Amino acid sequence: MTQTLSAPKLSVAAPGLLTVSIMIATVMQVLDTTIANVALPHMAASLNATQEEITWVLTSYIVASAIATPLTGFAADRLGRRRVFTTSIAGFVATSVLCGIASSLPEMVIFRILQGVFGAALIPLAQSVLLDINPREKIGQAMAIYGAGIMVGPIVGPTLGGYLTEVFNWRYVFFINLPVGLLAFLGVAAFMPAEDTKQRRFDMMGFAMLALAVGSLQLMLDRGQSAGWFASVEIWLYLGLTISGLWAFVIHCWGAREPFVELAMFRDRNFVMGLVFIFIIGMTLFSGLALLPPLLQKLMGYPVISTGLVMAPRGVGTMVSMILVGRLVARFDPRGLVLFGLICTAWSLHMMTGFESGMDSTPIIVSGVLQGFGLGFVFVPLSTLTFATLANRFRGDATAMFSLVRNVGSGVGISMVTVVLAHMSTVNHEEIASTLTAQSGAVQHLMPQLIAGSQTYAAIVDGLVSQQAAMVAYIDNFFLMMILTVATIPIVLLLRRPG
Repeated sequence: MTQTLSAPKLSVAAPGLLTVSIMIATVMQVLDTTIANVALPHMAASLNATQEEITWVLTSYIVASAIATPLTGFAADRLGRRRVFTTSIAGFVATSVLCGIASSLPEMVIFRILQGVFGAALIPLAQSVLLDINPREKIGQAMAIYGAGIMVGPIVGPTLGGYLTEVFNWRYVFFINLPVGLLAFLGVAAFMPAEDTKQRRFDMMGFAMLALAVGSLQLMLDRGQSAGWFASVEIWLYLGLTISGLWAFVIHCWGAREPFVELAMFRDRNFVMGLVFIFIIGMTLFSGLALLPPLLQKLMGYPVISTGLVMAPRGVGTMVSMILVGRLVARFDPRGLVLFGLICTAWSLHMMTGFESGMDSTPIIVSGVLQGFGLGFVFVPLSTLTFATLANRFRGDATAMFSLVRNVGSGVGISMVTVVLAHMSTVNHEEIASTLTAQSGAVQHLMPQLIAGSQTYAAIVDGLVSQQAAMVAYIDNFFLMMILTVATIPIVLLLRRPG
């Protein structure tokens, strides 16, 4: 018997073609968060920038995107989603080309800021449109398609970026957005209908305070390691601005007649729990992506291309789970699927705590596939549960907030694992070195040159100790991420199943 589907909020003539166009734009934007990472050394040489200066190519994009993301709901209401979507794609493509032809670091940073501003609306708009053009019974499948782009994009980014940089030039990391963006623009312009706009006053005070809080937090996370964290006045300043901005934002929105963000949406328990979960997923997904490339390249000796190929199967696991969970979410309790995904993710991180510097690529691939598979089972039903009980009028702002929290989670996660890696490398080095005394049997039998005072041999041994200390530090990080994942399992009980 044919199932009767409920009417979607927005009727379109070709929902399939519109979905493809939206996802092309989504993947394009998400790819740019990681595709430039492997090209940074080549950019630094071409733009006469130091290693620390060239990181602003990443930081400027992330900060600009984070600040502009909350504007999505307001812009969509005032201008219409179709106009905002097409303008964002066009601006993103244009600024990508400008990044590709940049001749100096200041030019590159300015163009990356503009690219971040234009790209900020693409992710939340894609999610809100997919929620609106699909009947309630197919929301799970729609979120599976959306999740595939969100989660596979960052994984494929380093592989594609490494290939384009090695075979062509680092500038093609940005030029590739031209044909991709053109397809997305034509598809959205052709298949997305114009909608009625809403007269909504722009709350400058609310936006300014939220932008201050988000921008200061991103700068604190990005600058923390190099500035020495809380030993630096600069970091304390960023922390003070973050807390002050967030406090002023909440107080203002609480009493404003037309606030920038309606705080009433946070009364929905599923939405709040969904934000907690997506924050942790952002930490887990992006932390793993940040840890693996230096581990593979510096400690295991993998070249750039091989590193990307070894990490690519993680995306295969995600794609498989997306296909499965898109069908399962309508038949089973989504909370059970989230629980299963968390268990798979935690188990993959447990496998990663057994990594060794001399092992082959099999454990890396197997754990990566399992982790990608698990995260897919978390992301799709979570997206369904998060918006299941939320009023439709909040969707524009809510999807923007969802994307913002995910990005903040990734920033916090990357900063956290960087700090733990640096600290534990030092601690582990001291502990291992303390065992290499003249009375140690291993030193007496295996390293007699060390007792004899050979400087060359001492340098070799110190290098081996540093390598082992770094390997243990990576394992410490994987263990921390596993504990964090397991700790989120009880939150599943707080989610309500959609009616």
